[in-house]
Amino acid sequence: MRVFKWLVSSVLLITVVIVAVGYLYLYILPTGPERTEAKPFATGKDSFVINAYQHTDRKTIRVWTYKPAKWTPADPVLFVMHGMGRNAEDYLDAWTELAEQKGIMLVAPEFASKFYRVITNDYQEGNLESYFGWQNPESEWAFTVVENVFDHVNNVNGLSLDGYHIFGHSAGGQFVQRMVAMKPKSRIKKAIAANAGTYSFMDEMVAYPYGLGDVNYNLQGSFAKHLVVLLGELDNNAQQGRLDQTEMAMEQGSNRLERGSNFFAASKTVAEDNGFNFNWQIQVVPDVGHEYKRMSEAAAKLL
Repeated sequence: MRVFKWLVSSVLLITVVIVAVGYLYLYILPTGPERTEAKPFATGKDSFVINAYQHTDRKTIRVWTYKPAKWTPADPVLFVMHGMGRNAEDYLDAWTELAEQKGIMLVAPEFASKFYRVITNDYQEGNLESYFGWQNPESEWAFTVVENVFDHVNNVNGLSLDGYHIFGHSAGGQFVQRMVAMKPKSRIKKAIAANAGTYSFMDEMVAYPYGLGDVNYNLQGSFAKHLVVLLGELDNNAQQGRLDQTEMAMEQGSNRLERGSNFFAASKTVAEDNGFNFNWQIQVVPDVGHEYKRMSEAAAKLL
Protein backbone atom coordinates (compact mmCIF):
# COMPACT_ATOMS: atom_id res chain seq x y z
CA MET A 1 0.00 0.00 0.00
CA ARG A 2 2.85 2.38 0.85
CA VAL A 3 4.53 1.63 -2.45
CA PHE A 4 1.28 2.36 -4.31
CA LYS A 5 0.82 5.69 -2.52
CA TRP A 6 4.44 6.58 -3.24
CA LEU A 7 3.96 5.79 -6.92
CA VAL A 8 0.79 7.89 -7.14
CA SER A 9 2.45 10.80 -5.35
CA SER A 10 5.50 10.56 -7.61
CA VAL A 11 3.39 10.53 -10.77
CA LEU A 12 1.39 13.54 -9.57
CA LEU A 13 4.56 15.44 -8.66
CA ILE A 14 6.17 14.70 -12.01
CA THR A 15 2.99 15.78 -13.81
CA VAL A 16 2.87 19.07 -11.89
CA VAL A 17 6.54 19.75 -12.66
CA ILE A 18 6.07 19.02 -16.37
CA VAL A 19 3.00 21.27 -16.58
CA ALA A 20 4.77 24.06 -14.68
CA VAL A 21 7.86 23.88 -16.87
CA GLY A 22 5.73 23.77 -20.01
CA TYR A 23 3.70 26.76 -18.87
CA LEU A 24 6.84 28.76 -18.11
CA TYR A 25 8.42 27.91 -21.45
CA LEU A 26 5.32 28.56 -23.57
CA TYR A 27 3.75 31.54 -21.80
CA ILE A 28 6.17 33.27 -19.43
CA LEU A 29 9.75 33.14 -20.69
CA PRO A 30 10.68 35.27 -23.73
CA THR A 31 10.54 33.28 -26.96
CA GLY A 32 11.62 33.88 -30.52
CA PRO A 33 14.64 35.31 -32.35
CA GLU A 34 16.23 38.66 -31.48
CA ARG A 35 14.42 41.71 -32.84
CA THR A 36 15.97 43.44 -35.82
CA GLU A 37 16.23 47.12 -36.67
CA ALA A 38 13.12 48.55 -38.31
CA LYS A 39 13.91 49.65 -41.85
CA PRO A 40 12.27 49.81 -45.30
CA PHE A 41 12.12 46.55 -47.21
CA ALA A 42 15.05 45.82 -49.48
CA THR A 43 14.50 44.79 -53.07
CA GLY A 44 14.63 41.02 -53.39
CA LYS A 45 14.60 38.55 -50.50
CA ASP A 46 15.03 39.64 -46.89
CA SER A 47 13.67 39.04 -43.40
CA PHE A 48 13.01 40.94 -40.20
CA VAL A 49 12.02 40.15 -36.61
CA ILE A 50 9.40 42.13 -34.65
CA ASN A 51 7.27 41.68 -31.56
CA ALA A 52 4.40 39.35 -32.35
CA TYR A 53 2.06 41.15 -29.96
CA GLN A 54 1.58 44.89 -29.53
CA HIS A 55 1.13 44.82 -25.76
CA THR A 56 4.24 42.84 -24.78
CA ASP A 57 7.73 42.07 -26.07
CA ARG A 58 7.68 38.53 -24.64
CA LYS A 59 7.27 36.86 -28.05
CA THR A 60 8.91 37.75 -31.35
CA ILE A 61 8.34 36.47 -34.87
CA ARG A 62 10.53 36.29 -37.96
CA VAL A 63 8.95 37.43 -41.21
CA TRP A 64 10.39 36.67 -44.65
CA THR A 65 9.84 39.16 -47.46
CA TYR A 66 10.36 39.45 -51.18
CA LYS A 67 9.99 42.77 -53.00
CA PRO A 68 10.24 42.85 -56.80
CA ALA A 69 12.26 45.75 -58.16
CA LYS A 70 9.23 46.94 -60.14
CA TRP A 71 6.81 46.83 -57.17
CA THR A 72 4.86 50.03 -56.45
CA PRO A 73 2.27 50.85 -53.76
CA ALA A 74 -0.40 50.30 -56.42
CA ASP A 75 0.62 46.63 -56.62
CA PRO A 76 -0.62 43.89 -54.28
CA VAL A 77 0.84 42.61 -51.03
CA LEU A 78 0.43 38.88 -50.42
CA PHE A 79 0.84 37.11 -47.09
CA VAL A 80 2.07 33.54 -47.65
CA MET A 81 1.20 31.17 -44.81
CA HIS A 82 3.34 28.05 -44.43
CA GLY A 83 2.21 24.53 -43.66
CA MET A 84 2.62 22.38 -40.56
CA GLY A 85 6.39 22.19 -41.10
CA ARG A 86 6.64 25.91 -40.19
CA ASN A 87 8.90 26.39 -43.25
CA ALA A 88 8.07 29.98 -44.14
CA GLU A 89 11.23 30.57 -46.16
CA ASP A 90 10.49 27.58 -48.41
CA TYR A 91 6.99 28.88 -49.07
CA LEU A 92 8.38 32.33 -49.87
CA ASP A 93 10.87 30.80 -52.31
CA ALA A 94 8.03 28.97 -54.07
CA TRP A 95 6.41 32.34 -54.78
CA THR A 96 9.38 34.56 -55.76
CA GLU A 97 9.29 33.89 -59.52
CA LEU A 98 5.52 34.34 -59.50
CA ALA A 99 5.95 37.58 -57.56
CA GLU A 100 8.37 38.92 -60.15
CA GLN A 101 5.98 38.04 -62.96
CA LYS A 102 2.94 39.64 -61.33
CA GLY A 103 4.55 42.45 -59.32
CA ILE A 104 3.52 41.13 -55.89
CA MET A 105 5.30 41.96 -52.63
CA LEU A 106 5.48 38.82 -50.49
CA VAL A 107 5.26 38.65 -46.70
CA ALA A 108 5.71 35.23 -45.06
CA PRO A 109 5.42 35.10 -41.23
CA GLU A 110 7.18 32.16 -39.59
CA PHE A 111 5.20 30.72 -36.69
CA ALA A 112 8.16 28.72 -35.41
CA SER A 113 7.70 26.05 -32.74
CA LYS A 114 9.87 23.19 -31.51
CA PHE A 115 6.67 21.28 -30.74
CA TYR A 116 4.80 21.77 -34.03
CA ARG A 117 4.21 18.03 -34.43
CA VAL A 118 2.07 17.87 -31.30
CA ILE A 119 0.89 21.46 -30.72
CA THR A 120 -1.50 22.89 -33.32
CA ASN A 121 -3.46 25.43 -31.31
CA ASP A 122 -0.80 28.14 -31.66
CA TYR A 123 -0.86 28.30 -35.47
CA GLN A 124 -3.50 26.68 -37.67
CA GLU A 125 -6.12 26.95 -34.95
CA GLY A 126 -5.29 30.63 -34.42
CA ASN A 127 -4.04 30.51 -30.80
CA LEU A 128 -7.56 31.24 -29.56
CA GLU A 129 -6.76 29.13 -26.54
CA SER A 130 -3.59 27.96 -24.85
CA TYR A 131 -2.24 24.43 -24.93
CA PHE A 132 -3.63 24.12 -21.40
CA GLY A 133 -7.16 25.06 -22.46
CA TRP A 134 -7.75 28.61 -21.28
CA GLN A 135 -8.90 31.37 -23.64
CA ASN A 136 -6.30 33.78 -24.97
CA PRO A 137 -7.13 37.47 -25.54
CA GLU A 138 -7.70 38.46 -29.17
CA SER A 139 -4.48 40.51 -28.97
CA GLU A 140 -2.58 37.19 -28.79
CA TRP A 141 -4.41 35.36 -31.55
CA ALA A 142 -2.19 34.25 -34.43
CA PHE A 143 -4.65 36.01 -36.74
CA THR A 144 -3.93 39.28 -34.92
CA VAL A 145 -0.20 38.75 -35.45
CA VAL A 146 -0.82 38.92 -39.22
CA GLU A 147 -2.58 42.25 -38.78
CA ASN A 148 0.33 43.49 -36.63
CA VAL A 149 2.81 42.47 -39.33
CA PHE A 150 0.75 44.35 -41.92
CA ASP A 151 0.92 47.47 -39.72
CA HIS A 152 4.71 47.05 -39.71
CA VAL A 153 4.76 46.73 -43.50
CA ASN A 154 2.97 50.07 -43.78
CA ASN A 155 4.96 51.84 -41.07
CA VAL A 156 8.52 50.99 -42.10
CA ASN A 157 7.88 51.54 -45.80
CA GLY A 158 5.97 54.79 -45.41
CA LEU A 159 2.86 53.25 -46.92
CA SER A 160 -0.85 53.58 -46.23
CA LEU A 161 -2.12 50.40 -47.87
CA ASP A 162 -5.67 49.47 -46.90
CA GLY A 163 -5.46 45.73 -47.35
CA TYR A 164 -3.64 42.60 -48.43
CA HIS A 165 -4.22 39.20 -49.98
CA ILE A 166 -3.43 35.99 -48.09
CA PHE A 167 -2.62 32.47 -49.29
CA GLY A 168 -2.07 29.37 -47.19
CA HIS A 169 -1.53 25.72 -48.03
CA SER A 170 -2.24 22.67 -45.84
CA ALA A 171 -1.98 23.92 -42.22
CA GLY A 172 -1.67 27.39 -43.75
CA GLY A 173 -4.95 26.76 -45.55
CA GLN A 174 -6.54 25.96 -42.20
CA PHE A 175 -5.11 29.21 -40.84
CA VAL A 176 -6.55 31.27 -43.70
CA GLN A 177 -10.02 29.74 -43.50
CA ARG A 178 -10.20 30.20 -39.74
CA MET A 179 -8.94 33.77 -39.96
CA VAL A 180 -11.80 34.56 -42.33
CA ALA A 181 -14.21 32.90 -39.90
CA MET A 182 -12.85 34.42 -36.69
CA LYS A 183 -11.57 37.83 -37.79
CA PRO A 184 -13.87 39.12 -40.54
CA LYS A 185 -12.88 42.72 -39.74
CA SER A 186 -9.31 42.01 -40.83
CA ARG A 187 -7.94 43.90 -43.83
CA ILE A 188 -7.88 40.81 -46.05
CA LYS A 189 -8.96 41.56 -49.62
CA LYS A 190 -8.78 38.05 -51.06
CA ALA A 191 -8.12 34.88 -49.04
CA ILE A 192 -7.05 31.62 -50.67
CA ALA A 193 -7.21 28.49 -48.49
CA ALA A 194 -5.48 25.65 -50.34
CA ASN A 195 -5.70 21.94 -49.46
CA ALA A 196 -6.60 22.49 -45.80
CA GLY A 197 -6.60 19.35 -43.68
CA THR A 198 -9.62 20.38 -41.62
CA TYR A 199 -12.03 23.32 -41.51
CA SER A 200 -14.03 25.22 -38.96
CA PHE A 201 -17.49 24.48 -40.31
CA MET A 202 -19.85 27.43 -39.85
CA ASP A 203 -21.81 25.51 -37.23
CA GLU A 204 -22.08 26.53 -33.57
CA MET A 205 -23.13 23.02 -32.60
CA VAL A 206 -19.65 21.70 -33.43
CA ALA A 207 -16.79 22.60 -31.09
CA TYR A 208 -13.94 24.76 -32.36
CA PRO A 209 -11.67 24.19 -34.26
CA TYR A 210 -13.91 21.81 -36.26
CA GLY A 211 -16.88 24.17 -35.93
CA LEU A 212 -17.68 27.49 -34.26
CA GLY A 213 -18.95 26.20 -30.92
CA ASP A 214 -17.90 28.23 -27.86
CA VAL A 215 -16.30 31.06 -29.88
CA ASN A 216 -17.51 34.49 -30.97
CA TYR A 217 -18.18 34.77 -34.68
CA ASN A 218 -19.93 36.87 -37.32
CA LEU A 219 -21.30 34.69 -40.10
CA GLN A 220 -22.46 37.59 -42.24
CA GLY A 221 -19.08 39.30 -42.01
CA SER A 222 -17.19 36.09 -42.77
CA PHE A 223 -19.32 35.24 -45.80
CA ALA A 224 -18.81 38.76 -47.15
CA LYS A 225 -15.04 38.21 -47.31
CA HIS A 226 -13.66 37.00 -50.63
CA LEU A 227 -12.52 33.45 -49.83
CA VAL A 228 -11.38 30.91 -52.40
CA VAL A 229 -11.34 27.26 -51.31
CA LEU A 230 -8.60 25.90 -53.58
CA LEU A 231 -8.37 22.12 -53.85
CA GLY A 232 -5.97 19.79 -55.63
CA GLU A 233 -7.83 17.23 -57.70
CA LEU A 234 -5.38 14.52 -56.61
CA ASP A 235 -5.31 15.47 -52.92
CA ASN A 236 -7.69 12.59 -52.32
CA ASN A 237 -5.38 10.25 -50.42
CA ALA A 238 -5.49 10.31 -46.64
CA GLN A 239 -1.85 9.20 -46.57
CA GLN A 240 -0.60 12.40 -48.22
CA GLY A 241 0.92 14.64 -45.57
CA ARG A 242 -0.06 14.36 -41.92
CA LEU A 243 -3.83 14.37 -42.26
CA ASP A 244 -5.92 14.71 -39.09
CA GLN A 245 -7.78 11.44 -38.71
CA THR A 246 -9.53 12.06 -35.40
CA GLU A 247 -13.24 11.32 -35.20
CA MET A 248 -14.23 15.00 -35.58
CA ALA A 249 -11.97 15.40 -38.61
CA MET A 250 -13.20 12.24 -40.32
CA GLU A 251 -16.77 13.51 -40.05
CA GLN A 252 -15.72 16.28 -42.47
CA GLY A 253 -14.58 13.74 -45.09
CA SER A 254 -12.01 11.03 -45.67
CA ASN A 255 -9.47 13.24 -47.48
CA ARG A 256 -8.67 16.91 -48.16
CA LEU A 257 -10.51 17.11 -51.47
CA GLU A 258 -13.66 15.67 -49.92
CA ARG A 259 -13.41 17.84 -46.79
CA GLY A 260 -12.96 21.05 -48.76
CA SER A 261 -15.88 20.24 -51.04
CA ASN A 262 -18.11 19.38 -48.08
CA PHE A 263 -17.08 22.53 -46.22
CA PHE A 264 -17.87 24.80 -49.15
CA ALA A 265 -21.25 23.17 -49.80
CA ALA A 266 -22.24 23.33 -46.13
CA SER A 267 -21.15 26.99 -45.86
CA LYS A 268 -23.14 27.95 -48.96
CA THR A 269 -26.23 26.33 -47.46
CA VAL A 270 -25.79 28.25 -44.18
CA ALA A 271 -25.44 31.54 -46.07
CA GLU A 272 -28.51 30.87 -48.20
CA ASP A 273 -30.60 29.79 -45.21
CA ASN A 274 -29.74 33.06 -43.44
CA GLY A 275 -30.08 35.28 -46.50
CA PHE A 276 -26.44 36.38 -46.33
CA ASN A 277 -24.32 37.49 -49.28
CA PHE A 278 -21.99 34.59 -50.10
CA ASN A 279 -18.71 35.90 -51.53
CA TRP A 280 -16.87 32.57 -51.49
CA GLN A 281 -15.87 30.35 -54.38
CA ILE A 282 -14.37 26.90 -54.86
CA GLN A 283 -11.88 25.81 -57.47
CA VAL A 284 -10.35 22.40 -58.11
CA VAL A 285 -6.87 22.36 -59.69
CA PRO A 286 -6.55 19.48 -62.19
CA ASP A 287 -3.79 16.88 -61.79
CA VAL A 288 -2.36 18.37 -58.58
CA GLY A 289 -2.11 16.66 -55.21
CA HIS A 290 -0.81 17.92 -51.87
CA GLU A 291 1.89 20.10 -53.45
CA TYR A 292 2.35 23.64 -52.17
CA LYS A 293 4.48 24.79 -55.12
CA ARG A 294 1.95 23.81 -57.78
CA MET A 295 -0.93 25.07 -55.67
CA SER A 296 0.94 28.38 -55.34
CA GLU A 297 1.09 28.58 -59.14
CA ALA A 298 -2.66 28.02 -59.33
CA ALA A 299 -3.30 30.61 -56.63
CA ALA A 300 -1.19 33.22 -58.43
CA LYS A 301 -3.63 33.07 -61.36
CA LEU A 302 -6.39 34.25 -59.00
CA LEU A 303 -4.59 37.44 -57.99
